[in-house]
Amino acid sequence: MASERLQKIIASAGITSRRKAEELITQGRVAVNGRVITELGSKADPEHDHIKVDGKLLRGRQRNVYLLLNKPKGHVTTVSDPEGRPTVMDLVKHVGERIYPVGRLDYLSEGLLLLTNDGGLANHLTRAASHIPKTYLVKVSGQPAEEDIVKLRRGIKIGRRLGERAAQPVHTAPAQIKLMKEAANPWYEVTLIEGKSRQIRRMFEEIGHHVEKIKRVRYGPLSLDVEPGQFRVLSPREVGLLQRSRSPRGSTKPARQNGKARRRRPSR
Repeated sequence: MASERLQKIIASAGITSRRKAEELITQGRVAVNGRVITELGSKADPEHDHIKVDGKLLRGRQRNVYLLLNKPKGHVTTVSDPEGRPTVMDLVKHVGERIYPVGRLDYLSEGLLLLTNDGGLANHLTRAASHIPKTYLVKVSGQPAEEDIVKLRRGIKIGRRLGERAAQPVHTAPAQIKLMKEAANPWYEVTLIEGKSRQIRRMFEEIGHHVEKIKRVRYGPLSLDVEPGQFRVLSPREVGLLQRSRSPRGSTKPARQNGKARRRRPSR
């Protein structure tokens, strides 16, 4: 087999994502034939070279696994938790391969979460340039004014979070926001093409409304179709769609019609 970049070999073996594999290399935690490698871009032959990560010999390529999980509230989206809280990995035991979550849903959020051992796909989906649209159902406390919802659609500056002294305020990208259920505490459908930490909660807090519930119902071409705490294997067609997925340019930027925002149809 021809030589491949070390980070790709590590990701293909299901150890971690390609981006995290790069961190392992630069931290001096990877060795090839007894020699510690710290330079990105280094190559090896996975069939003939002895590759170790943290002193453990790397196994060969694993069978790629792709799961769609309906994450319930009260689970941490990590492989392990130092506080001993339940993690999403507790819900996908006995899969047969070492997998890890793609992206995050915070502790109180629920809904569609992908897990895989395909480092290449995980890297594609998590890097900012992918612009994969993600849709959430959001319940807020109180009724936001329409002009404030328009601000969220256009993009809004969200301040630093509590405890982040050095962090600077950031400006969110345009978003699709549609009222789904009018009530004292209404439900909105929110579609984003980015994933800043606790972004939806921070967006609504910026206009003075606390978010009570968040449920992710779509991720790119996938829709949530399993019960809370359950998961299913993605079909080869779904995996292919994810590999090719990218938001159409400007698809989340609201257009104007009669003074109100409307959705722009994706270009064909």
